[in-house]
Amino acid sequence: MNILVLHGINLNMFGQRDPAQYGTATLADIDAALQSLAAELGVRAESFQTNHEGAMCERIHQAHRDAVDAVVINAGAWTHTSVAIRDALAILKCPIVEVHMSNIHAREAFRHQSFISDIARGQICGFGVDSYLLGLRAAVNTARSAT
Repeated sequence: MNILVLHGINLNMFGQRDPAQYGTATLADIDAALQSLAAELGVRAESFQTNHEGAMCERIHQAHRDAVDAVVINAGAWTHTSVAIRDALAILKCPIVEVHMSNIHAREAFRHQSFISDIARGQICGFGVDSYLLGLRAAVNTARSAT
């Protein structure tokens, strides 16, 4: 089983950006935790991060061509702004799990809107790195139940 984990804009700055909101874990720490959990679950997890919206859409298109089994995505600020990423995700036939380190519903009003949530199987937010790990577990379980 192949799971794609997508990290959006500015998420390469985890550990340096607003630690009160996002904690001190770096993106490398998050990816290492995801790899460890993927091994435990007996799946392959590939992570991809970009600060370029077109590159994110292209990676999602590639996921469609590769027929990945599930996608876990933290689109960062694109969650609230990008119809393009939402439309690319809508092409996928596999489960999508939306994750966020912070609780987007307890933050600024503009962060309460997600362009992804209506096409995602579910959304996990507010648990820091555990949001990603819970998201990976949910993606794997959902994909396994679909087969």
